[in-house]
Amino acid sequence: MIIGHEWRDLLAGRWQAFALIMLGMWLMAADSLVTATIMPSVGAGLGGYAWFGWATSGYLIGLVVAGACAGWLSDRFGLRGVMAASGVILAAGCWLSAAAPSMLAFVVGRTVQGIAAGWVSGFCYVMISMVFPERHLPRVFAAATSVWGIATLLGPLVGGAFADAGNWRGVFHMFAGQALLFAVAALWLVPRAAPPDAPARVPVRPLLLLTLAVVLMSSAGVTANVTLALVLVPAGLALLWAAILVDRREPAGLLPKAGSRLNTALGSAYAAFFCATAAAVGFSVYGPAILQFTNGLSALEAGYVIAVEALAWTGVALLVAGAREVWIHRFIVAGIALIAIATALLVGVMASGNLALVLIAGALLGGGFGMSFAFISRDIMVSLSDDDRAIGSGAINAVRNAGGAAGAAIASVAANLTGFAHGLTPANVASASFWIFATALPLALAAVVFAVRLVRLMAASTPAAPDGSSRGI
Repeated sequence: MIIGHEWRDLLAGRWQAFALIMLGMWLMAADSLVTATIMPSVGAGLGGYAWFGWATSGYLIGLVVAGACAGWLSDRFGLRGVMAASGVILAAGCWLSAAAPSMLAFVVGRTVQGIAAGWVSGFCYVMISMVFPERHLPRVFAAATSVWGIATLLGPLVGGAFADAGNWRGVFHMFAGQALLFAVAALWLVPRAAPPDAPARVPVRPLLLLTLAVVLMSSAGVTANVTLALVLVPAGLALLWAAILVDRREPAGLLPKAGSRLNTALGSAYAAFFCATAAAVGFSVYGPAILQFTNGLSALEAGYVIAVEALAWTGVALLVAGAREVWIHRFIVAGIALIAIATALLVGVMASGNLALVLIAGALLGGGFGMSFAFISRDIMVSLSDDDRAIGSGAINAVRNAGGAAGAAIASVAANLTGFAHGLTPANVASASFWIFATALPLALAAVVFAVRLVRLMAASTPAAPDGSSRGI
């Protein structure tokens, strides 16, 4: 069979690297999804509900900031060492959370986990760009997506089992063991690289600006003061843009030089990722609470309704992974357009109680990502010069996570302005459902614009060589 042959070709001489990458993706996905399920048990066990929201925000801050410098670290110290170190740090963060005597200590542990998870995922993207030729990239990304789909299904079950047994700390012991396995495997499977001739300085200024931007946006998501949140979100977005502008002037920045400019293919690709992720995040953040109120679903049932997004993403990604070149850019535009259509549909149906329409919207949302994500990632990687390969590929996940932080902050302000934070009523659920997705719709439409620009710029660029080597922009 052709499909079987293509997968055998992909894995030939690379199966160890492939397995390591999938383990890294599993660690990030499962750590995030399982932990979300056990958080009510953590809050009940540790108290300190004033810090409850920071358990998620701390993780997100670490995820974005660490992911942003993953490419630089792999260039500076070599992929083998930093990949193994990230596994050890993740294990340490899991142990800190497992042993936490208070919610504040738990937040510290989750922040360390976020830092390590940002590095793990970023280093996995760097490894993908180094190990797999262009023709295999869509299948590798589709496989990575399937890991997220599995984690989405298993996360609530695993987390629920530990919570029901009164042993939420056991979740983190389990992940600590898996993280150490990742560290040992990295030392065994990743070849040692020669150190760079002239190591670049750490891009301190853009990294500090990025950190402050994410902190402000995350703070907007946990504060009960709506007026303060309205200040924090635009301030965070302004600092994020300032970080990009400052990064352009760095000798070796967080992004490739072309990646910080919206009139390039790289810049358009990153912008499409940022905007699409920001537009979609409200569905997973606020969807479960809305569905529990409007449809009387349990937390687990609502979680599985939201999981249709991940399942559709996985299914569509696997279906289109072997698409011929002529279809790839059509899928990019069509996929991002589906995300915009799904967002527009959610504006009207999220609070309607019509579960079938919500499922359709969620499937369209996931299907749009499944249709476009792998191919946009491929375009990024094949557009990178050899010197920018580590930084540019490592930035993919960091840009998406930054989009998630921005989208979550915008959605939280929209929700809190309607009184969502003070308790759910038919009136504020309907209003919040409308405004959460109405504010997301311009972001989704912007993603369409950037996707179209990406396709046009890639079409005008030099075609890829037959061996899948990089092409310029």
